[in-house]
Amino acid sequence: MELGLNQGDWKKLIEDEAKLRGYSKRTISSYIFHVGKFIGSECVPRQYLLNLINLGKSDETVRSVCFAIKFYLNIIKRDSSGIDGILKDLPNVKREKKLPVVLAKEDIEKMIVSTRNLNHRLIIQIGYAAGLRASEIINIKWENIDFKRNVIHIKAAKGKKDRIVMLSPKVKKGLKSLGLWDGYVFNTIRGEKYSLRTIEKIVENAAKKAGIKKKVTPHTLRHSFATHLLENGIDIRYIRDLLGHSDIKTTLIYTQVSNKNLSKIKSPID
Repeated sequence: MELGLNQGDWKKLIEDEAKLRGYSKRTISSYIFHVGKFIGSECVPRQYLLNLINLGKSDETVRSVCFAIKFYLNIIKRDSSGIDGILKDLPNVKREKKLPVVLAKEDIEKMIVSTRNLNHRLIIQIGYAAGLRASEIINIKWENIDFKRNVIHIKAAKGKKDRIVMLSPKVKKGLKSLGLWDGYVFNTIRGEKYSLRTIEKIVENAAKKAGIKKKVTPHTLRHSFATHLLENGIDIRYIRDLLGHSDIKTTLIYTQVSNKNLSKIKSPID
């Protein structure tokens, strides 16, 4: 596909523009990966997306690729003619409307008990107890924890937003037993902070040991945190703030998986 641009410049163009817009390193890497695949295919955008759909790629993958291509085309359209027409011709791929996976409190307790490594156990506990994203867990520093006020200051999270979350007494006790008070809270044996993939494996292994058949990820703990708060009668607006959501509509998804009202309805079979 000829777009009138020196193809050797595309990576730097994406990286520079994304940095100016404050995008995360993960988003930048994703855009570069997808755009590289797109450029290498020599397909027009619509055909490239159709090829992905025909290969059985998920709606979420196709959406991500579409966003990356649109981002790239918007950058180069000032240097290439006809890009506006190509952009208008690209559809907005609908997001899959899947409900979040939620675990019972008993299952989460099994995951915690079955995890022997103290660091790993605390990662599972803090992910559930405070509703944290995996990226937030690995970036917690000791200076972000206020043991006197029992809060954790989550800094520069998704959307570069700070927020305050609760420090559970159980988590507090576990953290104090680590005996380390400088730098990142969770470190590998080599003194490096954990990677996202490592956090994912810790949670996956704990779920397997606990005999849980569902697909469990770090985000499952976050979903469970929000759902259980809702079932305990906590106002949805407080839950939104604890999760760091910008829009209440994002938080409202948990009303669809909560059994708070469903448990009050008696099935006709009973």
